[in-house]
Amino acid sequence: MVNTLWAIGLVNKSKLLDEGAMKTYGKGDPMGFASTGGWNLGSKETSELYSSQDLIKLTPQQEELVKKIAENVYRPCCNNPTSFPDCNHGMAALGYIELAVKQGVSEKQIYKDLLALNSFWFPQNYIELASYMKMKGTEWKKVDPQIALSSQFSSAQGSQQVRQSV
Repeated sequence: MVNTLWAIGLVNKSKLLDEGAMKTYGKGDPMGFASTGGWNLGSKETSELYSSQDLIKLTPQQEELVKKIAENVYRPCCNNPTSFPDCNHGMAALGYIELAVKQGVSEKQIYKDLLALNSFWFPQNYIELASYMKMKGTEWKKVDPQIALSSQFSSAQGSQQVRQSV
């Protein structure tokens, strides 16, 4: 699943990839990150694939929603939001967000789905987060996915703080 979504996020023509943090922090060349430099699943060079195909044509409003969601979703392997998809999980999450937005999935459901994906990709981190939330009096099924995916809990730093608390 991560590989398929990674491919979609990497190849889909995206304003976020063309103008966002990948270009800024890559000093104009986004090929030095794990999500790009680590791509080894295709027969073409990553630089040929990166943001190269209109797989999922988004309206400007949909692009803005993708950006809004991506800016608020973190993963335990990095301290960056999905709007800076510098690892395969971040690029996969971006691919999922683009697909879901195009299909008209609600923002609330997209966060719920992304929490499920992160939980699948990083099971230990989310078991620990569920334990932490329970210690604080909130059952896992009642946790707001947007809060769980925030930098406070789902970034590398946030996840480490949760681990220490548990």
